[in-house]
Amino acid sequence: MRVRTLLVETKPAWFGVDGALLAHAQQSALGRRMLSRWLQAKAPALLAPSPDGAALTTVTAWPRARLQRLIRDLGTLAFAPAIRAEVRREPVRWLKALLGDGYALALDRSLWDGTLDGEAEARVARELREALASQDLARQSLLPRIDRQGRAELDAWCREHAPALGEWSRLLHEPETLPPAHLSPALVARAHAHHLRAAA
Repeated sequence: MRVRTLLVETKPAWFGVDGALLAHAQQSALGRRMLSRWLQAKAPALLAPSPDGAALTTVTAWPRARLQRLIRDLGTLAFAPAIRAEVRREPVRWLKALLGDGYALALDRSLWDGTLDGEAEARVARELREALASQDLARQSLLPRIDRQGRAELDAWCREHAPALGEWSRLLHEPETLPPAHLSPALVARAHAHHLRAAA
């Protein structure tokens, strides 16, 4: 069942085959085996053969919604310096409404003091400014920016600490080049552990 979930949830672009052929292949055991083999080069840790299917437990431990919450939190933390620097009444009101509990997370200096190198700080500040400068409906573009940064933070941490989770996260999204990560591994590990505990 975990393999079937993985194949259904994976973005079609990762397979590199026609959509109709992909849908047909997912209907049979042979087709699913073939698709799994195609994915092995892109997700070797996640699809590594093991007697107990340990790597594939990542799929059930991190369903899309749970993984998305972790990604959103990491992106919010990554944008925290820019969010904290915004003190104008209307942008603050809008950020609180858009981010919900994430706004308090961004302000929490006990998690992270928000110190960044100049280039990273300038980049997140510019992205926030661009979102704030757009019209109300277009301001929703901030959440995809935050999520993209959150994916970059998770991806960078997973390469060293949880390769199967990193591969699973990549398969759930369209292939793309992510921005540079800048959160500390310890902070990402703390957020990862928090979301695992919350799911227990």
